[in-house]
Amino acid sequence: QVQLVESGGGSVQAGGSLRLSCSASGFSLTYKSVGWFRRAPGKEREAVVVIDDYGSIHYADSVKGRFTISRDNPKNTVNLEMNNLKPEDSAIYYCAAIRRPGSSWSDPADFRYWGQGTQVTVSS
Repeated sequence: QVQLVESGGGSVQAGGSLRLSCSASGFSLTYKSVGWFRRAPGKEREAVVVIDDYGSIHYADSVKGRFTISRDNPKNTVNLEMNNLKPEDSAIYYCAAIRRPGSSWSDPADFRYWGQGTQVTVSS
């Protein structure tokens, strides 16, 4: 059974850090596109960062320089290191995998598998 599970969410103060993990079962994340998206209350789901099959990385402008995505292939996991967090980063963060070839990196509709999400809350 194909499954993505996020972990690592929580509550931090502004300026703090969190590390999210996306673990897969039922398929390998190696050489697969994996992305992190988020949805804040009252807003659309937006792309945070995507790592493509062979390593190209796309970051949303709002997180460049603060967030870092990385693969841990032996653990079949993709991590998201989030530093210098801001209140506007508060959202439910979702992991997604396998982007349709040739599609826009930031369109959630082009990803096949999704996790259930993990809450990140940043207080000022």
